[in-house]
Amino acid sequence: MRVIVVGSGLAGLLTAIEAADAGAEVLLVTKAALADANTTYAQGGVAAALFPDDSVAAHVADTLAAGAGLCEVRAVEVLCADGPARVRDLIARGVRFDRTAEGGLARGLEAAHSAARIVHAGGDATGAELERALVATVCTEPRVTVRERAPLAELVVDDGVVTGVELADGTIEWADAVVLATGGAGQLYAHTTNPAVATGDGVAAAWRAGAELADVEFYQFHPTALVSIRGAAASRPTGAGGAFLISEAVRGEGAVLRNARGERFMLDVHPDAELAPRDVVARGIAVEMAAQGGAPVVLDATSLGASVLARRFPTIDAATRAAGLDWAREPIPVAPAAHYWMGGVATDASGRTSLPGLWAVGECAATGVHGANRLASNSLLEAAVFAHRAAVDVIGLPSAAPSRPAGERRPPSAGRLGDDVHDGRPRSSFSRSALQQLMWEHAGVQRSREGLELAASVLSTWTATDLEDRNLLNLARVVVTAALAREESRGAHYRTDFPTPDPAAARRRIAVREGAPAC
Repeated sequence: MRVIVVGSGLAGLLTAIEAADAGAEVLLVTKAALADANTTYAQGGVAAALFPDDSVAAHVADTLAAGAGLCEVRAVEVLCADGPARVRDLIARGVRFDRTAEGGLARGLEAAHSAARIVHAGGDATGAELERALVATVCTEPRVTVRERAPLAELVVDDGVVTGVELADGTIEWADAVVLATGGAGQLYAHTTNPAVATGDGVAAAWRAGAELADVEFYQFHPTALVSIRGAAASRPTGAGGAFLISEAVRGEGAVLRNARGERFMLDVHPDAELAPRDVVARGIAVEMAAQGGAPVVLDATSLGASVLARRFPTIDAATRAAGLDWAREPIPVAPAAHYWMGGVATDASGRTSLPGLWAVGECAATGVHGANRLASNSLLEAAVFAHRAAVDVIGLPSAAPSRPAGERRPPSAGRLGDDVHDGRPRSSFSRSALQQLMWEHAGVQRSREGLELAASVLSTWTATDLEDRNLLNLARVVVTAALAREESRGAHYRTDFPTPDPAAARRRIAVREGAPAC
């Protein structure tokens, strides 16, 4: 059996390793260097019910509560029940999670969790440690062939079945199964914690191939990305690959948010204050920023002390000092930034999509576990749990791929870099920064019909001349259309013109390829 895995974050690496361990021949393709994935930047950790004062049932309840009524209950039960075993698998594969003085796993508390269940590595460098360990494993796995700097262009579909991938250089690779692990699309937004590679390539290719998407209107904005101050206004957040994230775990350890007057404003927003669900905190910050002329709020971690901050959060400590800030002595400026996409390619609990031959895992998949708002540190867990399940599912299939040569080449797909909508209206090229600003202003932390309709109108006039830009344009249209269709506020989707949840709308929505009904 030949399996193609597209993407080299936690989900892609683990799928490739486990499929190869079971006897499959695996081609792992990634658009940049092998370790250049969103996983590398993950700070907080992996949530799992590993401790005697916790339970799977409690983890399920916390996940469902954060998901605001839109989680797929069965998927959540799978996530939380399988989680402890997957963490132990990661340890067996060489991941060095932090330990206590007694030798047990160290753990932290994050927002909306009822127990301290977040295991972490390197203090605040969990993703980098996961990537290190699994890249090392992949590089010694004889059944895995790695192809770096090979962007995905399209999926190859024969008679309704995905039989391979077309890469940006025109190469066609055939397989019995294709697994997308291409991450999210944070580059849709002007302010994002995501690296430059997060352009939604797999989701866009699946959408163009006819795969069903789900929950695309739900983009999670992390409340606390580091910003710099120039005068009284905040400049764009900066950091490796995007805005530098100040982990939620910092608030879990006791840091608090303050406005320009030094007040803890979250106390008036939610009973859990700084540890409320992420959508609540992000909106609370956005409202406070608007009230103070756009200036960022500050995160006050001074009560923790320099030694604790340096030991528990060495990556953040170094980054803040590099920015000229001493967070042990003074609060640091923060603002929301696009962080994680709850939506993506709709899958079942084994990663199967609506297209035969295609699986999706990790952030590019919409398993339903996150609902309308992801619970902190469930993302790395989701990647591990569903990568394992997808690998098991894939290797249980009979080999059915056509006998074709690997590495076949053909001319690039017609229209791949051109306009994908042909309705007679004139089109104009666009800048990515213009798209990102449009999405930030009108499909960001807060939305309205007026703003979304304006965004839809502008997006309809643009055409892309670059593969990544085309993917972003495709996905921007899908997100805006889905956000217009959901006339309520729920989780990360907040409509100022429909500010409350509508029980009748508490269902997942499906978006399909352009030209068919959008939602």
